[in-house]
Amino acid sequence: MRRRDFLLGTVPLALAATGARAIGPRSEVGVGRLKHGGAWDQRPEALRRLLWEAGKRTSISVARDAAVVSLDDDTPEGKELFWQPLVFLSGEGELPPFTARQRARLERHLRYGGMLVIDAPSAADPFTAGAKRELAAMLPGTTLRALDGEHVIFKSFYLLDGAVGRSRDDAHLYGVDVAGRAAVVLSTNDLLGALERDRFGTWRFDCEPDGEAQRELAFRLAVNLLMYATCLDYKEDQVHIPFIMKKKRR
Repeated sequence: MRRRDFLLGTVPLALAATGARAIGPRSEVGVGRLKHGGAWDQRPEALRRLLWEAGKRTSISVARDAAVVSLDDDTPEGKELFWQPLVFLSGEGELPPFTARQRARLERHLRYGGMLVIDAPSAADPFTAGAKRELAAMLPGTTLRALDGEHVIFKSFYLLDGAVGRSRDDAHLYGVDVAGRAAVVLSTNDLLGALERDRFGTWRFDCEPDGEAQRELAFRLAVNLLMYATCLDYKEDQVHIPFIMKKKRR
């Protein structure tokens, strides 16, 4: 199913389930923070900052804050899952295994047009291995592959040469394709760490090795991920792609 079907087709179902009479704030683009059994809330302000920056830098109407979502269907957070076209799974340390029912709900979200970004603090952190384990169990037979610099994600809004975050240990993002699109993206550079401020507006983490210039690139990558997840049926062969690639070569 295409993202148009996800964003337009599932909204009436959600409205019917809640008894709502009008879309209201649901017309704004939102992002989900996936709650799980591990240390899932280590960057609590990062996605709020991403939405604020996306609203300032692009023409899309965004929510004021990210929504907490869950893979359990009997909780308010679980009902929120299918409202969010883009969901971030982040954490540090061990990621406890999902149940079969939880994996099935997340797989359904992805196959109906949703996108999952897995943000790990490093390739060596146990969270990365746990996330890969869950992907293998949820989407057997698929391949987590490196996305090179020509992938649409690196040009969906900003023209970027590779991936960064709070660190820049790996210039690649890694993706799993579902129905011809990158439905799952893995970053091992602590992308959300670069976006995280405290409530007083101070950056919580330094970006290494390139400081504030690197932080700006991290914001640009995060905006690109949001645009890729929410721009309906974004195709690499869209008419403006040759133009921006020519500009990039200059």
